[in-house]
Amino acid sequence: MENASLTPRPGHLYVVATPIGNLADLTPRAQAILAGVDLVACEDTRTTGALLTRLGIHRELVAYHEHNETGAADRLAAQLVAGKSVAVVSDAGTPGLSDPGFRIVRACRRQGVTVVPVPGPSALTAVLSASGLPTNGFLFVGFLPPKSAARIAFFEKYRDFDYTLALYESCHRIEKAVRELVETLGPGRVVCVAKEVTKVHETFFTGPAADVQSRLAQASLKGEFVLLIAPVDFEL
Repeated sequence: MENASLTPRPGHLYVVATPIGNLADLTPRAQAILAGVDLVACEDTRTTGALLTRLGIHRELVAYHEHNETGAADRLAAQLVAGKSVAVVSDAGTPGLSDPGFRIVRACRRQGVTVVPVPGPSALTAVLSASGLPTNGFLFVGFLPPKSAARIAFFEKYRDFDYTLALYESCHRIEKAVRELVETLGPGRVVCVAKEVTKVHETFFTGPAADVQSRLAQASLKGEFVLLIAPVDFEL
């Protein structure tokens, strides 16, 4: 019997998670949806185009990124109302988590368009699951502020937070962020810094913040980073 969940339906938006590094992490359902929809809305048509080409999929691509998200969301919602099926993807991972996706989903909900999640890779949940830090509750706040003073103010604000803090950080600022974390929260605060998750050079640095800072200083800083900060009283 044919699996109906593998066949896109007219007037449905599919929020499709794509690999964060390892192509084998794309689910069969995600691949079937991408192969079957009328349109694929994506952050970068070159990145998604390369992914689809590797999969042998040829579909119309529509740019949907942070600079055109508001207008593109309305245009895509109109096409969905008219009966088109659309998949929205980010360059990597799950749309809407520090990536475009929220506005098209909101536009669809406002107009009564069905939104279907097609779950899969997420750097956030991948790192949480393998970090060894508490996962009974966490706060995800996306990327840290670019300015040093704002990062320090953030650390001060959440110094005594009861759950794990989860953040994204770029390779250009990760060392500064960890240094400021050590200075603000103390050298013994347990943290996890993960880079290149699911890729060849996947690395986890877990332990007291000062130790992680030292290990980062000796490591390659290429790629995107996830930073987790344990509650103040947590010990490994």
